[in-house]
Amino acid sequence: MNPAPVQPDGGGVILHIQVQPNARATRCVGLHGDALKIQLAAPPADGQANAALVDFLARALDRPKAAVRLLSGQSSRRKRIAVSGVEASVVWRALGLEPPA
Repeated sequence: MNPAPVQPDGGGVILHIQVQPNARATRCVGLHGDALKIQLAAPPADGQANAALVDFLARALDRPKAAVRLLSGQSSRRKRIAVSGVEASVVWRALGLEPPA
């Protein structure tokens, strides 16, 4: 069974994300299978895309950057991110998406 894109995790959430680096703009564009698809204007080199992803999520979810942690996928397009102090419903709203049925 595939994980949900946004999973509650004791005082926060775990996000399953598919990134697309080198996009025109940084934004969430919807779902990509069982993950949130986020386009990043940053290139994938030297951790720039990871830093841009953390910054984007912190701003979108109104959380400090310290509340957003990359759990896995350092050098992959597929990433797991932990965000503390936010509920799943807030994530869906902040990213302009409807939770899957």
